[in-house]
This record gives sequence, structure tokens and C-alpha cells, in this order.
Amino acid sequence: MIPLSFGNGSGAPRRALFIGAHSDDIEIGCGGTVLRLLEWNPALEVRWIVLSGNEEREREARCGASLFLASCARAEVSVHRFRDGFFPYDGGEIKDFFETLKHEAAPDVIFTHSREDRHQDHRIVSELTWNTFRNHTVLEYEIPKYDGGLGTPNLFVPIDDATRARKVDYLLRAFASQRNRGWFTDETFSGLMRLRAVESGLTESFAEGFHAKKLVLGL
Repeated sequence: MIPLSFGNGSGAPRRALFIGAHSDDIEIGCGGTVLRLLEWNPALEVRWIVLSGNEEREREARCGASLFLASCARAEVSVHRFRDGFFPYDGGEIKDFFETLKHEAAPDVIFTHSREDRHQDHRIVSELTWNTFRNHTVLEYEIPKYDGGLGTPNLFVPIDDATRARKVDYLLRAFASQRNRGWFTDETFSGLMRLRAVESGLTESFAEGFHAKKLVLGL
């Protein structure tokens, strides 16, 4: 297996765009990768977009972003008020948002939901990401949920135990409104990262998995 490097070399991404439908999606899907990317590339500029959140969930989203992006050289965080659970029916408004975003953001790498995700909001976000950013590296993260549908990732980011612990700690600290949900636990998040490490064959004990539909390697 040849790793795709996001280290400090001249080919390292300078700008990353993270898009989540709900206030904890980015952190659950790729929080460990965020922490590792900022370790490997401290000059990384981040655009962090959450598309739905009431007043309480917006506070949590901003708290989560502040924890995960604490070491980021430059970060822009925005939280919007599209209706949770109604993204397919509000698709025109969300499409307008993405059309505006297309002229504002010039990312080197984009992290978004999977197109095979069974949550309707997640699928719409993924589809609009691909429709909007057609010449970019897009990595689709995964969210464990009641609906299932995690699939089989084909790109993995190694996560050491200290980073795993930080990810889980930040999730439980930032998203207090979710702690009463039976699945919002250390065991859920750590277990999925452990499984992805086993699948990837990495030497680290944990990993986050992504679906990389299209990649161009500059050789």
C-alpha cells in the first residue's frame, strides 16, 4: 500500500474545506484527521461549514470547531440554519448556498459526507459538494448511525492513541446535547477507528476511513 501524503512537503495542501450537514458531523467523521493534518501541516488554512443548527447546536458546533482547530493558523467557521431533516425538500436554497461558496472557496482538499450515506441530509450535501467542486480532491467521511450504511472505505488516515483520545474527549465535551444518545459514546467512536485500522493494515492502533471516488496523483 502506497500512502497518499499530506505532510509538510511542497505538495501539501494549503487550504482545506470541511462541510457537515449537522453540528457534530465533521468532528465525528474526520476529527482525528483534522488533528493529524494540523500536526503535519501547521500552516493549513481551514474553511469549516456546518449547514444546520438551532441556537444550542450552533453553540456546540462553534465549541467543537474551536477545540479541533485550536492550533490552526487560519480558520473560518460558519454555521447555517437550513432545516435538519429537510435538506432534500430545501434543495434549491442549499444549492444556491453552494453556488455562492464555489466563488468564495478555493480548497486543495475537501472533506464531506458520503454519497452512499443513508441519511437524506448527508446525501444531499455530498451530491452538492461533487456538483460544485468538480476539479478538486474530495474525501468522503463516514458517520455511524442507526441507519447503518457505513460501506467499505478505500482511503485511510492513521490515528495514534493520543489523537483518538483527544477526538473522543472533544466530542463528549463539545456536544453535551448528544450525550444522552446511546450511540454517542467513546466505545462507538473508538471502535469504528479500531476497525478501520484493522482493515487498512496500518501499524497505528486506530484509523479513520474515507471514500475517495476520484484521485489524481501528481508524479
